[in-house]
Amino acid sequence: MASIRQPIVSVLGHVDHGKTTLLDRIRGTRVAGREAGGITQHIGATEVPLAAILEMCGDLVRGRSFRIPGLLFIDTPGHVAFATLRARGGALADLAVLVIDINEGFRPQTIESLNILKRYKTPFVVAANKIDLVPGWRKHEGRPFVRSYEDQPQSAREELDRRMYELVGRLYEHGFSADRYDRIADFTTNLAVIPVSAKFGEGIPDLLLTLIGLAQRFLEEQLATTEGPSVGTILEVKDEKGLGITLDAIMYEGTLSKGDTIVFGTAAQPGTTKVKALLRPKPLDEIRDPQERFDSVRVVEEIAKESQVQVETQEDGILVKADAIGSLEGLAYECKQAAIPIKFARIGPVSRRDVTDAATVKDPLHRAILAFNLEILPDAKAALREHKDLKLFENDVIYRLIEEYQTWRDERKRQLAEASRKEIAYPAKLLFLGDYVFRTSKPAIFGVRVLAGRIRSGEAIMRVDGRALGRIKAIRSGEKSLDGANQGQEVAISVDGITIGRQISGGDLLYIDLPEADARALRDSTALTHDEQEALNELCTIKRKEDPFWGM
Repeated sequence: MASIRQPIVSVLGHVDHGKTTLLDRIRGTRVAGREAGGITQHIGATEVPLAAILEMCGDLVRGRSFRIPGLLFIDTPGHVAFATLRARGGALADLAVLVIDINEGFRPQTIESLNILKRYKTPFVVAANKIDLVPGWRKHEGRPFVRSYEDQPQSAREELDRRMYELVGRLYEHGFSADRYDRIADFTTNLAVIPVSAKFGEGIPDLLLTLIGLAQRFLEEQLATTEGPSVGTILEVKDEKGLGITLDAIMYEGTLSKGDTIVFGTAAQPGTTKVKALLRPKPLDEIRDPQERFDSVRVVEEIAKESQVQVETQEDGILVKADAIGSLEGLAYECKQAAIPIKFARIGPVSRRDVTDAATVKDPLHRAILAFNLEILPDAKAALREHKDLKLFENDVIYRLIEEYQTWRDERKRQLAEASRKEIAYPAKLLFLGDYVFRTSKPAIFGVRVLAGRIRSGEAIMRVDGRALGRIKAIRSGEKSLDGANQGQEVAISVDGITIGRQISGGDLLYIDLPEADARALRDSTALTHDEQEALNELCTIKRKEDPFWGM
C-alpha cells in the first residue's frame, strides 16, 4: 500500500485575528512576538506529527486510529492570504484554516480570504478565535472546547452562542452552510466552525482532530505519495550560516536524494545545481525560524524546484520592490486586489535605476515606489532628490504600504485636477449688466454676471453670433482685484478693443472664446458641471456654423 504524506494546511485570515498565535500555541513557540507589527510577512511551515496531535487531543481520540502521519501547516501573511501560496506553495494546500476573531467578526481580509478559498475550491474549516474574551468565559488552559463549554456559566454560553449565530449568518451570506463542528452530521455539506482561544489553547485539540479527521476521510487518495521525478515548491531562499545558500522548500512528489541535480527557476532563465545536503526542521519547529538545528536526512520524498516570480505587469504602473520573492508576490497580490497596476516588480535594495524607471512612467499617479522591508541605497536617495514628483513608500507591513500609496494617490489626483483646471480655459457664459457701465472704451469697463462656468483675466470673449471681441484685462469686485470669477458672481471686467453701444450693449450674452484644443479636451470631461457642459455645447453650436467639425 502506498504511503501517505502529511496534508498541507494553509492558515489565513484577517490581520491580527490570531493566525501565528494559533500556530505558536500548537508548536510551543513565540514567532508572533518577533514579527514586524505583530504580522506575518513571510511564509513559514510547521510540521505537527501525528503523535503530537494525539497527545494534544487526549481522550477526544480515544478508540480511534489514523493513517495520516500528521499535519504540515503553512503560516501565510493574512493580508496576502492564499494567492501568494498559489505560486509559492498554495497549489499544494490540501486544507485551509480560516481564522476569524469571534468578537470582531468579518473584516476585509476575511471576505477576501473566503472569496479566494471559493475560487480555488479549497476545503477549509473556520477557527472562531478569542473565545477567552467572551464576557464571563472561564479559561481552561489547553482543554478541548467541548469540555470547556460544559464548565461555563449560562450567561457565557449564551453570549458565545449569540456570537456564533452571527458568524454562521455571515458565512451563509457568502454561500456557506456552517455550524459548530460538534453539531455537524455531514461535513460534505456543512462548514465546520471550531471555537478556539489561540492564547490559552482552548479548542486547539478540537481543531487538530477536525483537520486530521477530514484529511483521513476525504483526502487520503490525493495524499498518496508517488514514485519518480520529484517536484516541489520553494518557500524562501536564504543564506544559512555554516551551510551557505539553502532553499526552504515543500516537496510533494517523487524522491530526492543527496547528489541529485535539480532544476530551478530564476528571474532570468532556469538554473541547475546539485543537492549537497538534505535537511529538515525538527517536528513542531518552524522552517523560517527554527529553534533547534536541522536534522539531516539521507532521502526526502519530494524535490525543490524554484518558481519564477509570478507578478503581472502592465505598460504603465508603479514599481514594487521587496526583500524576498514571497514578499514581492504578496505585495503584488495586494496591489492587484486594490486595482493598483504594476510596471516593475523587483527584489533587493532600492537603487538609482529603480528611481529613474519609476520617475519616467507616463501616469503621474503611478510615479511611486513601494518598498517592503528594504534598504534605500545612497545613490537612490540622491536620485529621489532630483525627482520631486516621485514618491517612495517604505514599510515592513504590506497592507500599510498599500494604504499609504492610496492616500497619496488620491491627494495627488486632487492636486492634478486642480492644476488642470487652472491651466485649461473653461467654458463660461456671461450676461452684460447694462446698468453697470463704468467706461465705454479704451478699455471698456462694465458689469457682468457669470451665468455658467468661470472667467479669468487674459481670456478672450465673443458674442452669440461668434464675433470675437477683446480679451479680459482685469476683473474687479468693488475695490478688490480678482484673478477670476465663478458662476453666480457679479463683477466688473475691462476689455480692450471694443466700444459699448457699438460692438456690445446691455443685456447681451457673451461667451469665453475657448481655443479649439481646450474645447476638444473638455468635450468628454467628467470635471465639467452641468451648466459648464451646457455652455460648452452652446459655444460649439456657434462655432460649427462656420466650421462643422470645430471641437471634434
